[in-house]
Amino acid sequence: MTPMESSSAAPTVGFDLDLTLLDTRPGIKAAFEAFSVDVGVPIDADLVVSRLGPPLRHELAHWFPEDRVPEMVKRYREFYGQYAIEPTVPMPGARDAIQAVHEAGGRTIVVTAKNEPHAKLHLAHLGMEPDAVVGDLWAEGKAEALRAHDAGVYVGDHIGDVRGARTAGALSVAVATGPCDPEELRAAGADVVLTDLTDFRPWWEAYRG
Repeated sequence: MTPMESSSAAPTVGFDLDLTLLDTRPGIKAAFEAFSVDVGVPIDADLVVSRLGPPLRHELAHWFPEDRVPEMVKRYREFYGQYAIEPTVPMPGARDAIQAVHEAGGRTIVVTAKNEPHAKLHLAHLGMEPDAVVGDLWAEGKAEALRAHDAGVYVGDHIGDVRGARTAGALSVAVATGPCDPEELRAAGADVVLTDLTDFRPWWEAYRG
């Protein structure tokens, strides 16, 4: 069965976290602003949240010498739980997308570049319950978890998510809610591009039907 073919049995569906399932921008901005003051290094938090997707160390490399990045990753994460969890909200359609998969007898897995404890903290705070959460994976590296959980579909907002899905042999469903526009997502190889997750249920039902 090719990725574009549907199946009578609902597959496992993987979802990215930041700007796919959750709008973490307000919380991440607040965390970076507090972190910036603490370490005494000016950081443009608005710029940071305009390019979410890659791992934290990639972003910190824009602001610190390479040899300081591991230390700064640890320092920033000390602020994350305090500042980033409370302001975060689900993206439009996120809860319904997870529910749609579960209603069809499928499983949902969150695969994200965010560190796993914070990813789980976000989801628990919002009462969202995927079947599994795997963190610290980016781009092609996400294929590791997608294969391990036999995911047939992966939904994300970044070209890195498209690459992860394609590497895993999963259907790449992209949502244009992050830093990558629809044309960029299609050019990267997305099989399906949705405006946002409010379009997921109609697509899912047509795909399965």
